Amino acid sequence: MTTEPTGVATWSDFERVGIRVGTVRRVEPFPEARKPAYKLWIDFGPFGIKQSSAQLTALYQPDELIGRQLVCATGLGPKRVAGFKSEVLVTGFARDDGAIILAVPERKITDGSPLC
Repeated sequence: MTTEPTGVATWSDFERVGIRVGTVRRVEPFPEARKPAYKLWIDFGPFGIKQSSAQLTALYQPDELIGRQLVCATGLGPKRVAGFKSEVLVTGFARDDGAIILAVPERKITDGSPLC
């Protein structure tokens, strides 16, 4: 069971973390990761291609992720996952069994577009 975060974030805190849409251009298996995951390369248009490690293996195959737009948190700084530089956080919702369901835009939008 997860809990709500404690404390109150300021508007400034929220503005430092970008929430943008990007298109998956490349996917590779990530056997070195502690939990089953993929390595993703996501195109954010004018912001370039960013890498991410994402635990999506329960519900998604690599070929169905290619070309798909995802909602990602940017501006968090890079994180090393089993030696791989993860630059953005792919967003999704955890089912009761732990499988992640992606958060995606309802319609196609320009890569790099911000959540507003």
